[in-house]
This record gives sequence, C-alpha cells and structure tokens, in this order.
Amino acid sequence: LGYLLYLPKDYKPDVAPKKWPLMLFLHGAGERGSDLAKVAMHGPPKFAKLKQDMPLIVVSPQCPTGRRWENNSLLALLDSVIASHRVDTNRVYVTGLSMGGYGTWSLGLSHPERFAAIAPICGGGDMILTLLPDKHRETALKSLPIWAFHGAKDFVVPLAESERMINAAKRAGCAETKLTVYPNAGHDSWTESYANPKLFEWFLAHSRQ
Repeated sequence: LGYLLYLPKDYKPDVAPKKWPLMLFLHGAGERGSDLAKVAMHGPPKFAKLKQDMPLIVVSPQCPTGRRWENNSLLALLDSVIASHRVDTNRVYVTGLSMGGYGTWSLGLSHPERFAAIAPICGGGDMILTLLPDKHRETALKSLPIWAFHGAKDFVVPLAESERMINAAKRAGCAETKLTVYPNAGHDSWTESYANPKLFEWFLAHSRQ
C-alpha cells in the first residue's frame, strides 16, 4: 500500500525516551487509486497538508482502485511503520470515513488488542465480529473504546448501519461506546467530526495496557 506519513514537528528519531501515539486513517471509496494526493482530501492528512501541528504520527494508506480495505494489508503496514518509527504501541488508534468507516469497524473489532480506541465515521460492519469474537480477544474487545459518527440524512450509508454496530458492541460488553448523530448532515459527517478538537482529545486520553 502506498501511504502518506505525518510526523509531529517535535518528532526526533534519535531521542530514545520519547515515543509518540499513532493514528491510522482510512479514506473513503472516492480516494482509491494511485494518486496519493487524493488521500489528503479529508481528515487528518488534510490537516497535515495545511501544516496544522498534530501531537501524533498519522499513517494514511491508499486503497488500490477496485478494492476495499483488507485487515492483513493494514496490519502489515502498521507493523512496518511501528518497526521503523518511535511509536507508543499502547496508544495506536484507527479512524476512517465511509468505506474507511467500514474498514475501521472491521480492523478494530477483529484485532481489538492492537488499538487503544477507534472512531468509525458513516460506516458499518459485520456484527458477527461482536457476536462471536475470537476467545483470546474477547477481553480486549470489551475494553475497546468506540466513538462512531453519522449523519441522520445519510442516504449513501444509512444511519442504521452505525446504530446496529454500536448496539452490537454494547451487547458484546464494550464498556465505552457512543454514537454522535448530526441531525442535518448527509453522507459528509466527517468534516464536522474531524474539525472537532474533542475527537483528538478523546483519542489521546486512551491507552491500552
């Protein structure tokens, strides 16, 4: 996978004690292809393009044309970046919009032990991941914080998709779940979500031990 990589302005690879939280950002279907500039159209990589300082490493891969996010590819990329950068592995987060929202649900629920928190935006997922989780990941799933976002007037991915995933997570015992619904928003619920500094504060407040 091709990807954009953002490093905080104070990031110093040779300063041994300092490690940084990492955010994996998954774009939507419209940004697939081989032109990495598309990846910076929305969300955290857009902020990086506008020179906004963020106190974390941001990895923004690009999904090839005609494909969807695949967990194995994303985990391989994540492992590669972690191996070559000063990453706090207890503070790794994943978020994404639309197709990336689906990718966030899939990756987070399939491998909850890898993430300190997830934030899927206008996405949905496979409820079987919460109904029948892998036994050795069941405890990690229950302690995975989830904050989902959706527009009430979304006719591309209906609000019901986020609602059923949040309800499934609650039934699975996830201790911290919440869904923010924008009553007047359509499919674009990501602009308001990523513009909210409280989302990044929420991410950075979480750590997985």
